[in-house]
Amino acid sequence: MNQDQLKQMVGVAARDEVLKLPAGQILGVGTGSTANCFIDALAPHKDHFAGTVSSSNATTERLLKHGFKVLDPNDVQGLPAYVDGADEIDPAGHMIKGGGGALTREKIIASMAKQFICICDSSKQVPVLGNFALPVEIIPLAKGVVSRELEKLGGQVSLRLAKSTRADLKQTPSEPFVTDNGGWILDVAGLKIVNPIQMEAQVNQIAGVITVGLFAKEKANILLVSNAAGVERIAL
Repeated sequence: MNQDQLKQMVGVAARDEVLKLPAGQILGVGTGSTANCFIDALAPHKDHFAGTVSSSNATTERLLKHGFKVLDPNDVQGLPAYVDGADEIDPAGHMIKGGGGALTREKIIASMAKQFICICDSSKQVPVLGNFALPVEIIPLAKGVVSRELEKLGGQVSLRLAKSTRADLKQTPSEPFVTDNGGWILDVAGLKIVNPIQMEAQVNQIAGVITVGLFAKEKANILLVSNAAGVERIAL
């Protein structure tokens, strides 16, 4: 079974999980390839929900294409659940997210939700976070100062570049990746994050940081994880 099949399988499991919620509520939806599989699986049941709140422009586009109603987060009081993937997740439900560049909006939507449903395949499960480079969204002006502070934490810092041309932002692959918020992303490799809550607070205090891709305060409450044997549901 390949990774695409594992993503599709956990997307279906997440669909079944959220359909347990009472009808007429508003659902938070994440960003990335696994979240896309969830959106596609949920599309035939879109009328179960009064609307959705999206964590990125790309997710909004996909939701609208499937006929979901997408609401402005400022018009929503709260969410029963937020469904999203992770780049890494530890046994306590702390995650590294932001490989797709949507970490700030993802964290905002996650903070609105009563429960975070993390969906991923078993390759994302780790005993200690840090093998995946930690994304940090910054104000472009602060690249130098933030990089120096992150290096003091023991990481190797690199500026994320655009992977492909984005016509909407007139980006080319040789230029910095620009988030939906107009920020840049620093990827910090070589960290061993034994205290995710402390590290999250510490990085967020650096002047010029918009947010860090550590989801420790807004950790997962439910993990749906796929492997060759099927999907396991873990309460965290």
